[in-house]
Amino acid sequence: MKKASRIYLVLLFGFLYAPLLVMILISFNGGESTAHMTGFSLRWYREMFKDAATLQAFKNTLTLSISAASASTVLGTLAAVGIDRMKSARLRSIILSVTNIPMMNPDIVTGISLMLLFVFAASLIGYSTVLSFWTLLIAHITFCLPYVILSVLPKLRQMDRSLPEAAMDLGCTPMQSFFRIELPFIGPGILTGFIMAFTLSFDDFVISNFTSGAGFETLTIHIFAMIKKSVKPDIYALSTLIFAAVLLLLLLYNLLGGREEDMAL
Repeated sequence: MKKASRIYLVLLFGFLYAPLLVMILISFNGGESTAHMTGFSLRWYREMFKDAATLQAFKNTLTLSISAASASTVLGTLAAVGIDRMKSARLRSIILSVTNIPMMNPDIVTGISLMLLFVFAASLIGYSTVLSFWTLLIAHITFCLPYVILSVLPKLRQMDRSLPEAAMDLGCTPMQSFFRIELPFIGPGILTGFIMAFTLSFDDFVISNFTSGAGFETLTIHIFAMIKKSVKPDIYALSTLIFAAVLLLLLLYNLLGGREEDMAL
């Protein structure tokens, strides 16, 4: 039984990570073929830094993801605090249900509905061109918010309710109590929400495709446009670097989280 479970685990991880390993291997291929290795080379990494269009799309995506993650983290944290402090359990349940709609809704429905909203709002104020970076940013904040709220709420519920009250009894104002007591306690949840929001925003294609204008192209839209012709191998190099950066951030986050738990013990 143990042997079968180990085989199953190996197959499962192999299925999950084999595509990534193939992509990394091809990024070091000296030739243009994706089926045959002609030798290890850094050719496509050098070509990547010469591809101005791809680098611009990457910069656009990075700017959008950081902005959307930052805004949704601030708004989501405030929303989570407000929801947690609601006295009516029924109202809290209704608000949470409404908040979860963007998570349950198919991306194509969310994208089309947001596009129609932006176009309708622009027609009311007399704008002919409305889709731009700002509509894209609003759309990304919209679907990232629920994930931040769901990351922060559990930490608020784990916190001892008497701690903020004790701080106020000792002379802190409600604002000081929040920043000195509550915010440090829910910090890991806020960080998790930010990382999730950044990842979702960086990876999104469907909603971005419907809500972006002609003057702002994200990396996913740029790659999709390439697929109609052919994907350049330098995209594999860029994807490998992105994967390495995400893996490094994940390792650092787990390392810091482990140290915090050891200090708490």
